[in-house]
Amino acid sequence: MPGNDVSIHGEWSSRWAFVLAATGSAVGLGNIWKFPYITGENGGGAFVLVYLISIGLIGIPIMMAEVMLGRRGRLSPINTMRKLAKAGGHSRHWQWLGWAGVLTGFLILSYYSVIAGWALSYTVRAATGEFTGADAGTIKNIFTDFISSPLALLGWHTLFIVMTMVIVSRGVRGGLEKAVKLLMPALFILLVLLVGFAINTGAFSRGVEFLFYPDFARIGWNGILIAMGHAFFTLSLGMGSIMVYGSYLPKNISIAKTTFLIAGADTLVALMAGMVIFPIVFANDLQAGSGPGLIFQTLPIAFGHMWGGLFFGTLFFILLVFAAWTSAISLIEPAVAWLVENHNMTRRKASVVAGFVTWFVGIGTVLSFNLADNIRLFGKTFFDLLDYLTANILLPLGGLIMAIFATWVLSTKSSVSELELGEGLKYSLWFYLVKFVAPIAVLVVFLNVINVINL
Repeated sequence: MPGNDVSIHGEWSSRWAFVLAATGSAVGLGNIWKFPYITGENGGGAFVLVYLISIGLIGIPIMMAEVMLGRRGRLSPINTMRKLAKAGGHSRHWQWLGWAGVLTGFLILSYYSVIAGWALSYTVRAATGEFTGADAGTIKNIFTDFISSPLALLGWHTLFIVMTMVIVSRGVRGGLEKAVKLLMPALFILLVLLVGFAINTGAFSRGVEFLFYPDFARIGWNGILIAMGHAFFTLSLGMGSIMVYGSYLPKNISIAKTTFLIAGADTLVALMAGMVIFPIVFANDLQAGSGPGLIFQTLPIAFGHMWGGLFFGTLFFILLVFAAWTSAISLIEPAVAWLVENHNMTRRKASVVAGFVTWFVGIGTVLSFNLADNIRLFGKTFFDLLDYLTANILLPLGGLIMAIFATWVLSTKSSVSELELGEGLKYSLWFYLVKFVAPIAVLVVFLNVINVINL
């Protein structure tokens, strides 16, 4: 009977371990790199309010569903979906949802590792004083020269993949759990230090007002849809990571309580990142809506001209590396778990195989910034195509189908048993949010980003 056994890969030692691991999966470059710049581009406080509402109505219910499916199946996402579908007498084709999740995580990590390599490089550059006193032109040239060098990008990409595989190869408790128990508290400590630094920039109140005061005149329908989409993506939903982490969750731990803790911690990191970045931006008369270059081209200017900039700039990029690292180990874990289950590999061998293939595909992203930047498929570089395919198609479709399976296909008896909310108001609220509200919201976001509709 699904749900009564224990994962062959092991279990988390406690609820706290699972919360740290799942929060580490959710907290990544999206919180510290993407959230601040899309908030800046879409007016600040109103965008944040829509984002928070969407976390509650879309993100948390679907995360509960994904953790529930993982714990019910106790295997990699592919084998979990096959097992649950078979147990319920449904088509084996539901396993393709698991395949889509594993593929999505694999593809994301292939380019995510390259961007994380940028953070590694910038940590060294900040620590050695390369940004000190540099003007906008100099910072731009540093970035342009860096991404124009395929060997430099390949070296940092390789280092980050190796860092990730070393952790994953050590297993659930010996690798994943030990890593997140160290990295996640360190990440929060770094954030607190940086918020303290931001308080003394002279523009902290302006940054907080921008972040938390909702001016709805500054946000349109497109901004609302971006906020809804980011609320879904920021929790690492639809890519199998949370499902496989859920498969390691002991039966006596509440899915609902832990999911709320994870979503709260993930949201706190994003908001704290905004509280760090916007005061620094405003104190240095920079633009909050400067887009994706906010981290790698705008902030180095600020760190290069402020008191303590060398120290706090280094801390900031270490923070970025830690956030990327905890997400990366969760992105590759579903593939490693599947290799162990289906090909009788040791975790070490499975990690090497998965890591090498990921590294190899990542070479395409490395080259798309330099030698192959003029090669286009559907008008996009290799990196842009992977980013678009995963973020705009695979992730929302994965989340949508997962919500459908959890409420329209999986028996109510199974979900009641796993969630342990009873059969009253709490369960009914979760059930109808996942069955109707979340799928409609995700579908609208999906249709908008692929330009089927344009609100």
